[in-house]
Amino acid sequence: MSLLELKDINLNYHSKSGEIKTLTNIDLKLNQGEFITVLGPSGCGKSTLLNIISGLIPPSSGDITFKNESLELNKDKMGYMFQKDHLFPWLSVWNNVILPLKIKHELKKEKLEKAEELLKAYALWEFKDRLPTDLSGGMRQRVALIRTLTLDPELLLLDEPFSALDYLTRLKVCDEVYEIIKKEGKTAIMVTHDISEAISLSQRVIILSRRPAYVKKELTINFSEAADTPFKRRKEENFRKYFDEIWGDLDEQ
Repeated sequence: MSLLELKDINLNYHSKSGEIKTLTNIDLKLNQGEFITVLGPSGCGKSTLLNIISGLIPPSSGDITFKNESLELNKDKMGYMFQKDHLFPWLSVWNNVILPLKIKHELKKEKLEKAEELLKAYALWEFKDRLPTDLSGGMRQRVALIRTLTLDPELLLLDEPFSALDYLTRLKVCDEVYEIIKKEGKTAIMVTHDISEAISLSQRVIILSRRPAYVKKELTINFSEAADTPFKRRKEENFRKYFDEIWGDLDEQ
């Protein structure tokens, strides 16, 4: 059974000049524990697709199911991580992390213990009383991910989560975020413009066409068992093969 399934998803906008087609006939299945990435030309609707999956935007037509149930019944099973960390600068790291629990009135002992456990596991506990301005960009992204995990979502939606970081920090944080997602046993869909990032993190890469976007290709990514981090995967011999294939598909557009 698929965790998430999209069937014939279409999205049309209406403007003064007429109807604008954004997504057309999108079919997608995501299995439990899988990490997939969506690539495509700028403006093709990658982030819009995430917003549809999260329930923030209803599709014009088509069907989305989560564990064979209606998406409407399962919106709380998803966690969304955006391009910017969106940490509140006047709140401590701890209060930023537990904010979703406060909003949902779920400040229970086991949930707070889980938040504490995550901060300790990923080397942030000693910074729990610091403000976000005291942290590096990479640390802020780790805090943002841990905040997303406090509600224990089954599916993570990642919208270019590393784009605000410099290149070296980006490489390091890619490894850190991958490790957290893997250890916590989460399923994830990530949108990015970065081909190398997509290949190094994913089990499958979904390539969208120009608008109106459809699924142009699905590419399964395989590396050796020794390449167990995104950084190590970048050194694998077949990394370049995947890169050239994806670049070719995007360059055609």
